[in-house]
Amino acid sequence: MPNVAIVGATGAVGQEFLKILVERNFPVEELRLLATKRSAGKKVLWQGREIEVQETTHDSFKGIDIALFAGGSSSTEFAPSAVKSGAVVIDNSSAYRLDPKVPLVVPEVNPEDVKWHKGIIANPNCSTIIMAVALKPIFDLAGIKRVVVSTYQAVSGAGREGIEELEGQVHDWAQGEELKSQTFPYQIAFNLIPRIDVFQEGDYTKEEWKMVKETQKIFHVDTMPITATTVRVPVLRSHSESINIETERNVGLEEVKAAFQKAPGVIVEDNPAEDRYPMPWFTSDTDEVYVGRIRKDFSIENGINLWVVGDQIRKGAATNTIQIAELLL
Repeated sequence: MPNVAIVGATGAVGQEFLKILVERNFPVEELRLLATKRSAGKKVLWQGREIEVQETTHDSFKGIDIALFAGGSSSTEFAPSAVKSGAVVIDNSSAYRLDPKVPLVVPEVNPEDVKWHKGIIANPNCSTIIMAVALKPIFDLAGIKRVVVSTYQAVSGAGREGIEELEGQVHDWAQGEELKSQTFPYQIAFNLIPRIDVFQEGDYTKEEWKMVKETQKIFHVDTMPITATTVRVPVLRSHSESINIETERNVGLEEVKAAFQKAPGVIVEDNPAEDRYPMPWFTSDTDEVYVGRIRKDFSIENGINLWVVGDQIRKGAATNTIQIAELLL
């Protein structure tokens, strides 16, 4: 059984790792919990044993087989040391995602890419993972000519601080008090912010470029035309995406729905007559990607519209990471 280290064990994704290792019966010999100096010394109860959180150092990985990095600056600082110690790193940060020497993996889409890792495997951006799982059945069925995606991203995508800010603002609003914003550039309660991460080339945000470039890398189609608009919404958990796909060949809706019904990791929730479609409230704390509002785009010849929702802390981060670790086993 492998010895496993979790770097960032006390954060939202790290805590989710602990839950999912148990849920999926992942075999663990020793579990080493690592975090910043500030969190060192904390005790975590896991599987009936109390484990003390240690400060992450370059020597933290001796004897470790798999190191799960929850993300952040620790990846660039400590991942090379983990690899040097003989561990395989599965990394949730954006540090290695677009490095051509590092596989970027969504197990439902490109599991075979795990085979060529050189010590580090990157976990894609949460919105990218959710979209990639939904695109895969269509890609296999009819080819993809172009993708237009708009996201509706939950505040927990910005970590615990995002959740606390929304909850705090709703509370202050109800009390008639002034609303304070620190995590987001503007008030997020009762508002939408069409900017996630920093602005980059062409006035697209970093989050939007991640969805473009990471998806092209996962599907091994560097020229796949994708355009994205990413928006922060006052939802606690689960990202939603409106995806418009132009396919290479014309395909019937029944074929599309049948492809989704068979696809791993996808749940079809699509019954307009009964008002059934995916929503963040009902998809939170699950591992699947939910697809609904499947319909023809009548403005172009081979167009399909989808509404896709997935828990970005689980499938968008922690679950995908553990699934990659399962592929390593």
